[in-house]
Amino acid sequence: MPSTSNKSFVRKVSGMLTCKQVLNIMVILGFMFNYMLRVNLTIAIVAMVTPSNNTDGAGHAAPAESQCSGLQPVEASGPELGRNLTRSTYQPAPAEELQQTRYDWDEFQQNLILGSFFWGYLATEVPGGRLAEVFGARRVFGCSMLAASLLTVLVPAAASASYVAVVVLRVLLGLMLGATWPAIHPMTALWIPPMERSQFMSNMMASSLGAAITMPVCGYLIAAVGWQSVFYVTGLVGVAWSVVWFLVVFDSPAQHPRISREERETIEKAIGGSASHSRPKSVPWRQIFTSMPVWAIVITHTASIFGYFTIVNQLPTYMKYILNFNIKSNGWFSSLPYLGKYVFAVATSMLCDYLRRTGRLTTTQARKIFTTVALSLPACLMVAQMFLGCDRVASVTFFTMALTWNGAVTAGYLGNGLDIAPNFSGTIFGMANTLSSIGGFLSSLMVGSLTHNNQTYEQWRVVFGVLVGTYSAGAVMYLVFGTGELQSWNSAKQSEDEESTAKEAVPLKNGVST
Repeated sequence: MPSTSNKSFVRKVSGMLTCKQVLNIMVILGFMFNYMLRVNLTIAIVAMVTPSNNTDGAGHAAPAESQCSGLQPVEASGPELGRNLTRSTYQPAPAEELQQTRYDWDEFQQNLILGSFFWGYLATEVPGGRLAEVFGARRVFGCSMLAASLLTVLVPAAASASYVAVVVLRVLLGLMLGATWPAIHPMTALWIPPMERSQFMSNMMASSLGAAITMPVCGYLIAAVGWQSVFYVTGLVGVAWSVVWFLVVFDSPAQHPRISREERETIEKAIGGSASHSRPKSVPWRQIFTSMPVWAIVITHTASIFGYFTIVNQLPTYMKYILNFNIKSNGWFSSLPYLGKYVFAVATSMLCDYLRRTGRLTTTQARKIFTTVALSLPACLMVAQMFLGCDRVASVTFFTMALTWNGAVTAGYLGNGLDIAPNFSGTIFGMANTLSSIGGFLSSLMVGSLTHNNQTYEQWRVVFGVLVGTYSAGAVMYLVFGTGELQSWNSAKQSEDEESTAKEAVPLKNGVST
């Protein structure tokens, strides 16, 4: 039960914000912290591992001579980025002053630790969406984040025990966070009117904002306090968010104890009958698996995430081995693509909802246009990268803009499951995220297979060519089969559920909402 002080805090908030505004804020913070819990280890592991003589300190083989002629080693730092991209000055990183505990984990053990997250992540995507449809996103998202936060706090103790213990924690972390992404869709169907859903779905891109903030903050914590602080701070932040989530967020306006009658009626009238306010007890699996609009979402999402993982995960490798430019040493640049993607996601989502609301575009037209922008423009940039990839300024620009323009997916296919089947949007997104996570594995496998003998620009041109084909295939798939029309199988008979609606609803109060 919430304490008296907690209730007082909620009442103060209710005088300033509506329930829907609070939900927006909590979802933005939730996805920021969600990604923070996911990527903190990828940053901290560099300081956790004892570098060997033949590695670069992060378990990777020392770079060979640059494959692009005339390029000398460059370390970028803060405002010097622009000048360092075009000059050949080398500034070695300052010696580490803080003495920290390090472990003799070889490259195999490090990759096992980092990759084990996906073992759990893949397992709970579809179940997470379905559980949210049955039990509500408030429980699924909130409990998953709370458990993931507590697991994060345990990482330093696990590392002291064995790298195997860290692997186990990462698997469990993946299990928890895998359920969160698809869980938010069923809540969106009950809280957000159709003409506002693109903008609300852009809140999921706050994960990019979380990554942009997490990298420099974790870097500071490692340098100032030690790598253990990364897990204590991020874990406790996640716990605090989880507590507030359960205090102020509810699954639907009908269940919110502090919502005003005016806000509840406005939301429910705008949503209409497309989304059931009860829990769907069965899933029309046959219709889902044979629906081309569903597969348009799934395949397009997989193509988009394949490109995203390839660029984000492999960009430092390309810049270091081919261009002799240590991009990881520059927190500002590392954050720039994430910030660009978030800003563009919010801007295009607002534009999309405006065009739909004013009747300038139908939902189908809007989804197809913005999905095409999100995938075709990165494809064009990868074509340019195949021919201008030895130019440092051009490469930095191409990669940054590719991720930025990809933010338009929030106005495109990302919320499309809510258009075609809001009652089963969590299940659909779970399917899409499962396949796209496998695409993340295939991305690393592809790059490793193509560049395993030696890092050459010619090998990387093949990688960029694969990205061109992947992005293009996703764009074409959605242009042909994507739609914004509500599917007939969304409205199944749910007599038992409809009877339970009245029991679940909380009596309205006339006060202002939270």
